[in-house]
Amino acid sequence: MTYAASSSERIGLLPALERQEVLETLAVRHFKAALLMEDEEELPLDASFFDIGLTSLRLMDVKQSLERELGLEIDSTALFNQPTVEQLVEYLSGILEARA
Repeated sequence: MTYAASSSERIGLLPALERQEVLETLAVRHFKAALLMEDEEELPLDASFFDIGLTSLRLMDVKQSLERELGLEIDSTALFNQPTVEQLVEYLSGILEARA
């Protein structure tokens, strides 16, 4: 029987810079989808979720989609305590590093 590492385990084992790059790519994809942005549009990573146009409901949609893709639970308060994509990526990176 072979063991297949989950997506979050594989990401957690990456060096810190690579882990953050992978998480940033995932997060940007999910946030752009929630905001109905085109791939070529720039998403400001340091702007508040609400300043870029997300509502609380859409933010919860992004949270759930990231949870499904990463196979982990994101504390809802983290989204309000880490209110930018950049801060959320750092938060997720820390969780995955600790789990690896």
